[in-house]
Amino acid sequence: MKKSVVSIVKMLKKPSEKEIDISVRKAIELAGGLTDIISGGDTVLIKPNLVVAQPSDTGTTTNPRVCKSIANLVREIGAKPIIAESSSVGIDTEEAFKVAGYERLRDEGFEVIDLKKEETTKVPVPKGKSLKEVYLPKIVVDANVIISVPCMKTHAQTTVTLSLKNMKGLLPDTFKRKFHLDFGLYQGIADLHTVIKPALAVVDGIIAQEGLGPMAGKPVEMDLIIAGKDLVAVDAITSVIMGFAPRESGVTDAAATSGIGTAEPEEIEVVGEPIPNVQRRFKRAEESVYELVTIPEGFQLLLAEKACTGCRNCVLSSLVELKDRGQLDKARGWTVVAGKIDKFPKADRERLLLVGNCTAKFRKRGIFVRGCTPNDRDIVSAILGEEPTLHYTTQESLIKK
Repeated sequence: MKKSVVSIVKMLKKPSEKEIDISVRKAIELAGGLTDIISGGDTVLIKPNLVVAQPSDTGTTTNPRVCKSIANLVREIGAKPIIAESSSVGIDTEEAFKVAGYERLRDEGFEVIDLKKEETTKVPVPKGKSLKEVYLPKIVVDANVIISVPCMKTHAQTTVTLSLKNMKGLLPDTFKRKFHLDFGLYQGIADLHTVIKPALAVVDGIIAQEGLGPMAGKPVEMDLIIAGKDLVAVDAITSVIMGFAPRESGVTDAAATSGIGTAEPEEIEVVGEPIPNVQRRFKRAEESVYELVTIPEGFQLLLAEKACTGCRNCVLSSLVELKDRGQLDKARGWTVVAGKIDKFPKADRERLLLVGNCTAKFRKRGIFVRGCTPNDRDIVSAILGEEPTLHYTTQESLIKK
């Protein structure tokens, strides 16, 4: 059986643009090059992660110099590169381009497109387990090749956010939210990959992020570029580098189970730097929460035995948001339940929060927040008794819808 190849390239600290270019080219070449996936005349969509308007030295957004190197490689083959993104729900993608340095790429003659402004088209998902159809920008559907260029960072809901989850940013805002509420985030992303099928992933691990990612964690200088044509394998190996199990992320596990790629180490050939030479244990999201927040008096989080990390971390992250808003005291006396429970807890109905779709059968016995995984902001809104009109952007800032 032919193994999936994942390349790891290590740079010097604070690499120059030239060294980044050399390293991106080397990582792609070690992963098999581009000529077998790109032909002259092709349109190649390069998808960075610009979830919010933050510079890449925060570890939140993809370094534009990585995308520039990939775009130049595409041009050298005679194909047309397009750098395209749709930032998080409620976030201005153009502002993200500006803050993260992508406007400079426009000035240099590269095409950089805000997908929120593009016409969408309905795409059937015949092999989807939870997703049967999806709307995508027409420019994405028409592209000959898609390349995922994520950041290397932790995530409060999905453990890590890498090349697979990065593709969620192709969706219109309405569908991004449905992936939480209707389809299930993990399986929804796996199903999405049955129709968009990126041909290559190039992970920007120059400045990574640990802790309360994907927007409020702490930057970690890793000086890595990781590449491969099997996105599941790339995410599995990158997870191991970060100190996680290959399938610890629900996204990676769902994609592997759905046959999108392999997450089994024995089926993956790592080339370039050996994993032990670059490995570092990243701080988990929940660890950062306990450092940032003292649990309010009387607050209880009751987890069923099989409650997923996503629901648990959403609840904990919501406490950080409440603290940032100066309203952590509002969580006093609340009982929060997550996961498939059989025995119902004794609690004040007015201060009982049932989180996630697994608790739906008890929805009439307290306040119910649906989703798989639910959004932090919906949990906050439920505790405060308000409509969810705020979007969490960073640890210290909120913007309205």
